[in-house]
Amino acid sequence: MAGCCERAHMSVEPPTLERDDVQIVDDDRFVSESVALVTGAASGIGRATAVALAVNGVTVAGVDVDEDGLVETAETAADLDADGDVRVVEADLTDDEDVIAAVEAAAEFGDLRFVANIAGLQHVAPLSQFPMDVYDTMQDVMVRAPVLVSKHALPHIRESGSGAIGNMASVHGHYVTSDKVAYNVAKFALRGLTQSIAAEGDVRKTTSSSSAAHQNAERSEDGDVRGFSVSTGYVKTPLVVDQIPDTAAERGITEQEVVEDVMLGQARASELMEPVDVANLFVLGFSELGSHLNGGDLRFDDGMTLTYD
Repeated sequence: MAGCCERAHMSVEPPTLERDDVQIVDDDRFVSESVALVTGAASGIGRATAVALAVNGVTVAGVDVDEDGLVETAETAADLDADGDVRVVEADLTDDEDVIAAVEAAAEFGDLRFVANIAGLQHVAPLSQFPMDVYDTMQDVMVRAPVLVSKHALPHIRESGSGAIGNMASVHGHYVTSDKVAYNVAKFALRGLTQSIAAEGDVRKTTSSSSAAHQNAERSEDGDVRGFSVSTGYVKTPLVVDQIPDTAAERGITEQEVVEDVMLGQARASELMEPVDVANLFVLGFSELGSHLNGGDLRFDDGMTLTYD
């Protein structure tokens, strides 16, 4: 068991991001004129996704309340000689005016085509003791803000021609674990948002048959917006690492046992995913390789939800 414990310990070391880790996709829309809005871009999966899209040549509007973290993300992209760049858009996702302003700021950078709703929060506590003020904040950040971002981004994406909105779901949007009610509820909601975007994204099916917009859409896919979600198991991010002590306390086990038994217990893997692994899924989903991905979920969970001992 010593070897297993050592691997688990190593799995929560801070991740590094190298240019060679980023999947490069040859896509005509992956140019500096195209803009991707990425929430939660100051750290973790959001940072990795912002950098990966910039490396692929896209201009990224990195949105977060942590301005210093956003600056570090922009510097990371520059250090990797990204063809695109990351621009700092400081915004509080619990403030509707900030959210709307962030979308408009992103649209000013070029053709807003892509949105990655990634920002997330975690709090570990039993349902009977879960603080409702924390619950409300988590729903604001992980449900209301993505809905509001999507609402205001849709017209810009359609005006740009076509694009996609990707939402960071989770295995917790498929099945749940205890003591995470707010997170579980939010991740199921994001899958609902994803499918709603897909249902309304085809401009040919959401415009009147007598309208000029419908007639133009019959001749082109311009204006179509796809929706997809990404569901992973535990990823090596501050959000995951920071919950280890709380989970250990709630369950009366050691932090090492949290990693080995709770996080990796059902997975057919010995290490947590890297943030860039998830970022590459967003790159795939936004690219032409994902052209038939609409309303679907990219579930990369190391077998957590579909296998058992």
